Amino acid sequence: MTHPSKTKGNSYERELVNSAKEHGLKAKRAYASNGESLGHAADVDLVVEGQRIQAKRRKNLPAYLQPSDTTDAVVFRQDRGESLVLLSWVQYLGLIGSSNGGGMSATMQEIESPMTTRKTTK
Repeated sequence: MTHPSKTKGNSYERELVNSAKEHGLKAKRAYASNGESLGHAADVDLVVEGQRIQAKRRKNLPAYLQPSDTTDAVVFRQDRGESLVLLSWVQYLGLIGSSNGGGMSATMQEIESPMTTRKTTK
């Protein structure tokens, strides 16, 4: 029997691939969550328009990684590390689509603002 956390991860990967396809983008999930099945490193779970993605689903994320109701993204880094950007999946798909000439050719202003859809968690 498959472990519940594995089932949860597989379900999330399928959800992401289906969402990308709904946005008109080419997306494929790696067999058994192993990127080697797609010709990539083992930690790649899915590929969307050539972008290698590792999917992680957690019950809770730290509050400091959650964009507030008045921001669209969070930028963070570890000391002496590279800056990373955290933004919504829909925003990311819009960026991929517009940069690759894919399905969602939209600018950031045209992408649905998280401020209009995000629920307040206070």
